[in-house]
This record gives sequence, C-alpha cells and structure tokens, in this order.
Amino acid sequence: MGAPVKILLVDDDDSSRRAASAMLSFLGYEVFQACDGTSAWREFLRCGPRIVISDWVMPDYDGLELCRKIREAPRTEYTYFMILTGEKTSKQNLLAAMDAGVDDFLTKPPDRDTLRVRLRVADRILGLTEKVRELDRVLPICSYCRQVRRTDGLYEPIEAYLEGRKIEFSHGVCPACQKSRPSA
Repeated sequence: MGAPVKILLVDDDDSSRRAASAMLSFLGYEVFQACDGTSAWREFLRCGPRIVISDWVMPDYDGLELCRKIREAPRTEYTYFMILTGEKTSKQNLLAAMDAGVDDFLTKPPDRDTLRVRLRVADRILGLTEKVRELDRVLPICSYCRQVRRTDGLYEPIEAYLEGRKIEFSHGVCPACQKSRPSA
C-alpha cells in the first residue's frame, strides 16, 4: 500500500478543525491544517495535498477564493476540493461554489460516516484523473511513417505534433501505410 493521501483541512474554528483532523487521521489520511485563507494557500504550496477540505467563511479570503486560487495554480495533479458550510446551503450559494471549482459539499460538523463516503468518492475521482493523465501521455503513432493521429482522426507529421510536448509512444499503422505495405 502506498503513502496516505494528503488532505489540507482549513477552518478558522479550532475545535471544529481538531475534531475533523482526528476523524481524517483515523480514516488513514495525512492531515495538514490551516486556520485561514492565507495560511491555507501557503500550506497548499508547501505540502501539495490531493484533497482540500475548507470552511466556506474564513478570515483573509474565504473557501471559494481559496478554491479559485488552487484551480488557477499551475499543477499537473488534480486537487479535489470540498467546501464545509453550515449556513450557505441555498441553491444560489451552491451554484456559486460550483462555478468557483468546488467538487463537493459537507455540512458542518461532518459526521465520520458521511466524511468516509465523500472521501471514497474523492479517492475514486483522483484515481480516474490519474488514469486519464496517464492516457494523455500516450501518443497514437503510425509504425511505418511516424505520423501522429490527432483527436479528429487525421494524421500529421510527428515533428509538428511533438513541438513543445513531452510524449510517450504507442504504435499502430495509419490507413495510408496499411494500403501501401504488404500484410504480414
């Protein structure tokens, strides 16, 4: 089994943060904590968590501003973002949170079973994003002429496709080479 998933827990209420941290640790996660938006951003950059659970209303900047900042950060790995709220549950607020990039919502205080279920979803989503990222690095290329198949199904010279990209290769044969080469 690999290292535990890192979670950044952000809440300006010390007792709520300690209780949630204890639950997350019990569930097997490595927990980093912050008490406001500014310290959360610093901690995010320092520890590189895969999951952020943030209170919505906080000093400095709120959970939505933190989420936007994380979404704009140049990272290769996806960060799953959950927002904690006790009061901002109106449809308008939930839509604003989704527009900011929030993945999921938890009401305060979260109970252990709800937290466990939501984190299983987060783990599943993170696993799927990792698989997609892996597949994005595989290049469909003709084994004979080395042209690359684009997403529209057409082929282009490898040099044009590779310009400025880091790519791994998989091999196949494009239709033109298949017609011009004798079959084995």
